[in-house]
Parts: sequence; structure tokens; C-alpha cells
Amino acid sequence: MANFSIHIKTALHLFILMVVVFFFNQCSSENTNFVSIAKISPAPSPEPQPQPISKKVSYIALGDSYTIGQSVCVTCRFPEQLKKKLESTIPNLSVDLKIIAQTGWTTSNLIQAIKEQQPTSDYKLVTLLIGVNNQYQNKEFSIYGSEFPQLVQTAITLAKGNKNNVIVVSIPDYAYTPFGQRSANPTQISTEIDRYNAFAKSYCDSNGIAFINITDITRQGLTDPNLVATDGLHPSEKAYSLFVDRIVPKASEMVQK
Repeated sequence: MANFSIHIKTALHLFILMVVVFFFNQCSSENTNFVSIAKISPAPSPEPQPQPISKKVSYIALGDSYTIGQSVCVTCRFPEQLKKKLESTIPNLSVDLKIIAQTGWTTSNLIQAIKEQQPTSDYKLVTLLIGVNNQYQNKEFSIYGSEFPQLVQTAITLAKGNKNNVIVVSIPDYAYTPFGQRSANPTQISTEIDRYNAFAKSYCDSNGIAFINITDITRQGLTDPNLVATDGLHPSEKAYSLFVDRIVPKASEMVQK
């Protein structure tokens, strides 16, 4: 009987030992698997960041010496300064500029040049500054009266048919320059320039076209000689920068639509 009890106890001890070993192995296996999984699990990928969108717009400037920038550097003329200002103030904007302008051009000359060059009709921005040579060359005012509206309509066509993409700029007053002061009657120059600008503004207002007045800037040319180019007649880089300060709010609104 005593031997039987000993066998029972021995078997029980073995059973308990086996249970302990079993649980120990299970725990070791689970820990090993956890460590293994932790090691091979890749780190979460970072969220993709949105890339800035680059926007390219086209701009065509129509006019005469005041647009081509007679007697100032290429980057000093107002269309170039406007392009630079737009690009520097609107993130990721790129402006493709085309100019159709030449010193001495009247409205008739500009109409003919546009016909010859046949620019595309997909411009986001169009500026028009024309008429001083009609006055200077003593053309009949009726020519301007019929051709200015024609040029505005052409500008609208070039602006994808959208009049809201067109800006007309007033004619500078060259009476307030050394050249103008040497003329027979500077006061008459100013009076005639006013007539041209009044007609242009009235037409633009009646047809919902943006009209920007810069004439008063040029009438400071005698008190501030830095507003006049070295030729004593045309606006300087400084004057053009003041033009741009007035044009850029409307132009910025147009190119961002």
C-alpha cells in the first residue's frame, strides 16, 4: 500500500511538472511571436502632402510708345513691370507676355498691326493704351471716335470674348514734360488729351470695361523730373511703376478668376 502511494505522488509530481513546462513553452512562444511581428511591421507611411498648383496665364499689351516703353529699359516698361508684379504677388503664377506696340502708332496703325500679326484669342489679360499719336499728328478726332471702339472690341475678342479681362489705360499728358513745354501751346495739348480720355472713359463706362486713369501721374512731370525718361518726353521707369500700382489690383483680380 505504501508503494502504491509513492507511485501516486510521483505521477502527480510529474503531471504538475509537465503542466508547468507546457505553460512556460506557450508563454515563450507567444512572446517570441510578438517580438517577431513587432520587428517586421513597417512604420506607417507619411500622409502625402498636396503639391502647389502652378498656373500660367497669357497677357497681351496693345498700344504705342507708352506700351513699348520708348527710352526706358525692356524690363522697365509698364507691361513688363505688371507681369513681374503679378508673378511676385500671386503664388505659383507665371505670366506669358506678348506686346503689339510701336512708337508713333495711331489707332489706325495698331488696327493694321493686329491684323498682320493675327494674335490668338485666348488671352487672360489684355491692356490697351492708344491715342496720343492721333492727337500729336493732328488727326481728325472722328478717326479716334470710330477706331477706339473697334480696338476695344478687338481686345475683347483677344480676351476669349470676355470684356472682364480687358483694361483700358488713359493717355499720358506729354505737356508736362520738357518736350511738351517747348511746344507752341502746352495748355492746348492737355485740353485735347482730356478730350480723348473723356471719350475713352465714357465708352468704357457705358460698356462695362475697366478704365484706369494714370494721366494725373504724368502731370507731375514738371515738379518731379524723375517721372520723365531721359528723352524728355516719355514716362520713366518710376512713372511706369506708379502706373502699375494702379493697374495691378484689377489685373490681379482678372488673372485669378
